[in-house]
Amino acid sequence: MKLHNLKPAQGSTHKEKRLGRGEASGKGGTSTQGNKGSQSRAGYQRKNAFEGGQMPIQRRIPKRGFKNNNRIEFVVYNLGQIEKLQEKYAFTEFSLENLYINGLISRTDHVKILGTGEIKSALNFKVNAISEKAKASIEAAGGKVEIVK
Repeated sequence: MKLHNLKPAQGSTHKEKRLGRGEASGKGGTSTQGNKGSQSRAGYQRKNAFEGGQMPIQRRIPKRGFKNNNRIEFVVYNLGQIEKLQEKYAFTEFSLENLYINGLISRTDHVKILGTGEIKSALNFKVNAISEKAKASIEAAGGKVEIVK
């Protein structure tokens, strides 16, 4: 065997399809693209939610309501829940950092305290929002409230 005798194995190579080179290529006319239309042209891209000319579902279904993009979603804790959390995790301070470390909120969550239930222990709070009733109950129990932005 010498270098000039080397050939690829039988069936391992294929001839390239020569599209758009006339009838003699065996792929002439439409060049395997089907019939005329946008899909047979170069650069065709189907639009998102295109349904073949049928009215798309986002246009068939009526629109209702309003979604405020600037709305701030709060993770809400009631005073009764906080009392149980304080017993379970031994909080000395109810802050965003403590809640995140213990896996109760994610890094970007906002926390609001509401006044349902009772709190007996004097805790310091560092939260994003608090109701007036909750603030009064916390201060009556000897705790402090700090609003964090």
